[in-house]
Formats: sequence, C-alpha cells, structure tokens
Amino acid sequence: MKHITFLTKNVCSVQIDFDLTDTLQITNCHFTGGCSGNLLAISKLIENHDALSIASILKGNHCGSNSTSCADQLAIAIIENIE
Repeated sequence: MKHITFLTKNVCSVQIDFDLTDTLQITNCHFTGGCSGNLLAISKLIENHDALSIASILKGNHCGSNSTSCADQLAIAIIENIE
C-alpha cells in the first residue's frame, strides 16, 4: 500500500490524501479544505474502487469557470501515482 499526499492547484481544497493499494484501489481518501459535504461524498463513493476507473470518471471535471476541480485534481493525483 502506498500513501499519497497531493497538493492541489487552483481549487478550494489545498490537499488530497489517499492510499493506493497494491491492487490499485483507492482507500482512506481525505480532502483538506473545499466543499466538505461534496468532498466527503466523493471520498465515500470511491472507497475500495478501482483507481483507473475513478480517474477516468473524474478527469476533466470543471468547477464553475475554473479549468479544474477538486475531483479533477484527484484524477490527476491518481494518474501521476500510477504511471
């Protein structure tokens, strides 16, 4: 298991922490800052799910006029740590 701490860019959340299992599943996801209700929901929805599937679903999601979102930042963090 690998613990990842990812510092976000251009979003309300400043950091994302999660564990990546040897079978590439996401566990223990936690966002620091941001919209707590929405980000807690994302964390619950992705628990024990395939990291690549999560990344493909969340990649490219925007927040308002921003070119990224907390969900997109999570996808970036996943992709960076699998490659």
